[in-house]
Amino acid sequence: MWLEKATKPFYGWYITVTLALTETISWGIVYYAFSVFLSPMEAELGWSRSELTAGFSLALLMMGAMAFPVGAWIDRFGARLLMTVGSIGASLLVIAWSQVTSLPAFYLIWVGIGVCGATILYEPAFAVIAQWFHQRRSTALAVVTFAAGLASTIFLPLSDALLHSLGWRTAILTLGIFLAIMTIPLHALVLRRRPADLGLIPDGVVLKTAHKVLPQQSVSLREALQGRSFWLLTAGFCLASLSAAAIRVHFIPFLITADVNSSTAAFAAGAIGIMQVVGRIIFAPLDHRFSSNLIIIGIFALQSLAMGFLLIGQSPLIIALFIFVFGTSQGAATLARPSILAELYGTSHYGRISSVMAIFLTVTGTSAPLGASLLYDRFESYQPVLWLVLVSALAATGVVYLAKRSRARIPIDADVEVEPATLPIGD
Repeated sequence: MWLEKATKPFYGWYITVTLALTETISWGIVYYAFSVFLSPMEAELGWSRSELTAGFSLALLMMGAMAFPVGAWIDRFGARLLMTVGSIGASLLVIAWSQVTSLPAFYLIWVGIGVCGATILYEPAFAVIAQWFHQRRSTALAVVTFAAGLASTIFLPLSDALLHSLGWRTAILTLGIFLAIMTIPLHALVLRRRPADLGLIPDGVVLKTAHKVLPQQSVSLREALQGRSFWLLTAGFCLASLSAAAIRVHFIPFLITADVNSSTAAFAAGAIGIMQVVGRIIFAPLDHRFSSNLIIIGIFALQSLAMGFLLIGQSPLIIALFIFVFGTSQGAATLARPSILAELYGTSHYGRISSVMAIFLTVTGTSAPLGASLLYDRFESYQPVLWLVLVSALAATGVVYLAKRSRARIPIDADVEVEPATLPIGD
């Protein structure tokens, strides 16, 4: 067996660019556009805001419920068929959303969108990147999430423009058709299961061998779940998610209670999204220089610092510091989770291992805003909420500090049989 550099661009980069485009469109339409159409739906259909947002919450819960079966499918069959069918289903359901007239039908549509969302949003995309890249994994993840991080920046104003020119029903119909045209063919034609299907190993090395290709050696789901490290990492990410989700949802009303006008508050909230992109740019080169554990500790420490800023005061300088530190830490955290899971456990069972953590993160992220609302209603102040998110972020930092690797880093992520002496160190 021997390895050589490919003479043409690695196919994984075509997949990466494809996912960068489809993730941006999918997040923009399936997730972010809902808020734009909330008020016009409320006005025309006569349903309360809580009744409408309940549908969106159902979708989030379904994404969490579907995480494990989606991960298991990707581990066994790859993401090509799954993401293609998911795009078809999501497109049809968005189109159905544009025609909805009854509340039960609305809930069924959003349950379906939640199921399809689990097959087309970050979790399956990260699993694909984990299978195609090893040394350059963080760079590929940064490319995908850099683009998708701009989904709200692109699709919120686009959806609003369509709403005002076409009305909410035709606007949603247009978005559903656009989702179908842009994502279905790309998922069907570009995605592939693993590099070995094209005679490659991750990062673009060409494989030439007379040996039989064997399944990748990496940590099984059972081994991962039996390890202390996995549960400590899960607890850490859940605590950080609780802290971040609570403040993200309540950031605008928090600023308004601090006598910031609503337009400025909305602009400040949007700036967090831009800072997330900056955080991903910063993270990519750091991932090659420091261990993932150390980086995650640093990310959660920065999140704690950001929460502390809000307790100091609400001056423009303090708010600007919060936006920068919190936004960059959140952007880096999006990349850090798939990076450390692939680093610790390999990619053969990545989908299932990641999905178990995703289930807990979904529950935490869905319940945190409600818990913050109840806390605010009880004390009629955001101070208890701010202390809660600070303590959660500090606890996340401490828990991840305690997390130890249950096994050594896997030297190569490829569906090939490789003798120990021939393991490539670089790309």
